[in-house]
Amino acid sequence: MSTALRPGIVVAVDGSDSSTAAVRWSAHEAAMRNVPLVLVYVLTTDVTAAWAMAVPAAPLPNEYFETRERDARAVLEEAEALAKEGGAGEVIQKLINDAAVPALVSASKEADMVVVGTRGHGAVKRLLLGSVSTGVLHHARCPVAVVGSGTEMDRPDAPVVVGVDGSRASDQAVGIAFEEASMRGVDLVALHSWSDRSESLHPYVDWASVQGPAEETLAIALAGWCERYPDVTVHRESVFDRPAEHLLERSESAQLLVVGSRGRGGFAGMLLGSVSTAVVQAARSPVIVARGR
Repeated sequence: MSTALRPGIVVAVDGSDSSTAAVRWSAHEAAMRNVPLVLVYVLTTDVTAAWAMAVPAAPLPNEYFETRERDARAVLEEAEALAKEGGAGEVIQKLINDAAVPALVSASKEADMVVVGTRGHGAVKRLLLGSVSTGVLHHARCPVAVVGSGTEMDRPDAPVVVGVDGSRASDQAVGIAFEEASMRGVDLVALHSWSDRSESLHPYVDWASVQGPAEETLAIALAGWCERYPDVTVHRESVFDRPAEHLLERSESAQLLVVGSRGRGGFAGMLLGSVSTAVVQAARSPVIVARGR
């Protein structure tokens, strides 16, 4: 089956609670952007491969595959009904036979955004982020939104919050955050941390001596965007250290967090920075991780 997808919002569905939350959020996002919402159910090939290795002389019966496909299409139908209830216009169903992560990464090459839940049906309960969500976050070719079943989405007047550190990934995050705040008609909180060290540096560095450079970095990162989005009221915040903690604290009262995939401390081979990882694992609001093509 072809995996070609039209540009739009792509959301992974599997019938789990996190998937349901992701569909609800995606429907609103697609409606705001006036783009198609593409519901993707991946009939993973992992189970078939594992069975063939374990019992090579006893192939799986046709009834097994027919049942899987029937159940998958039922989940897609339920997801479409939920999406239309949430305001989505054009909704497209895609049933793909492949491994989950490669299928969604392939979809991301043409999509405006990919949306995943924090955990699917196959995730161990104690895990905060499932293997599929983690894989997509590390390898997607477009921005990735992570929505958990426990995240708060009923905050229409709450601000959008973006983490700013002056890196290239941060610049992408700033652009996304301004667009989201403008579409939603809410304020934008731009948060910059002078240091991303996990331990406190307060005993060794005078905040007054670095506050000026920190605020300058924030001003440079926002330059041009305020003019492009004059309808967005921006609140600038500079803090001393521990950006993940500050962002997570603000997720308690934000409707959306936006972060870069790698910060200024990341090295070339790093696919997801420590701050981004901490935020998507524990935020109480949906999170968009800025990824480029």
